[in-house]
Amino acid sequence: MQIVINTFGSYVSKKNDCFLIKNEKNSQEISYKKVSQIMITTAASISTDAIELAIDNNIDILFLDKYGNPYGRIWHTKLGSTVMIRRNQLLFSFDERGLNLSKEWIIKKFENQIDFLQKLYNYRERKGDYILEAIESIKNSIEKLGNITGTLDEKRDNIRGIEGAAGKVYFETISKILPDKYKFAGRSRMPANDEFNAMLNYGYGILYSMIEKACIIAGLDPYIGFIHSDNYNKKSLVFDLIEMYRTYNDKVVVYQFTQKKINDSYFRKIKNGILLNDEGKKFFIENFNKYFEKTIRYNNRNIKLKDTIQFDTHRIAQNLIKGE
Repeated sequence: MQIVINTFGSYVSKKNDCFLIKNEKNSQEISYKKVSQIMITTAASISTDAIELAIDNNIDILFLDKYGNPYGRIWHTKLGSTVMIRRNQLLFSFDERGLNLSKEWIIKKFENQIDFLQKLYNYRERKGDYILEAIESIKNSIEKLGNITGTLDEKRDNIRGIEGAAGKVYFETISKILPDKYKFAGRSRMPANDEFNAMLNYGYGILYSMIEKACIIAGLDPYIGFIHSDNYNKKSLVFDLIEMYRTYNDKVVVYQFTQKKINDSYFRKIKNGILLNDEGKKFFIENFNKYFEKTIRYNNRNIKLKDTIQFDTHRIAQNLIKGE
């Protein structure tokens, strides 16, 4: 299970072999054997004994900012696997092999978007041709990815351009599906301009943290990417890999809005934008975790959706060792 600390002033400590979570209203003990992660989303304290208990049992402690982005993580100092993975990962970042991997991940995102839009079309009583048009547009984007030419940098630029254009079509279509009150004018980030993007951004932040953890466990370097720039202190590989999983978060958010489960009390206005408040974060995290706990069919076996990320990163790491 995941311990989520979202009450201001909470304190996490160790009691015997349990994590003790206290705040002004209640106190709770949870055995470390039941915990996979501790997520702290608000002002809180944690004791060094609790940190040691987490580290000794491979439980990472994650800190999220007000946008849902991870700004810190406490994790043990061991490498996830052989150094050869990182060495080959760096080599891949300088040639076509890394570029081809990134193209595969973006194509997977496009396929997920197409599948999601098709489901939205099928389930709607008043079917809109605009959804089918968006599907065709994204299919064309997949074809364009197969026809890019130029130097490595030029190909990267072309891929980002194709991806951006497809994303614009996709989110314009999503906006049309939402209730009139929550339609939005394109993607907006930190801070969001509207309620939908505020929740979407928060979910992407949690997803970033899941992918970073999977990379660390698999022995991949989160900072060496293939498409996104390797700017100082930028987790480029995480930004590359998230493309395959963005649609999972999109589904969680879209369904809350289309099924009219959203309450205006989940948001707070700030200067130049909108954020989820504590009530909204709690609501979203519960639904996000519930969705990612779903069991799906993956490579001829039944596993939880959240675990596919770890399986994928291990597969990528093994291919890097082979130089493929």
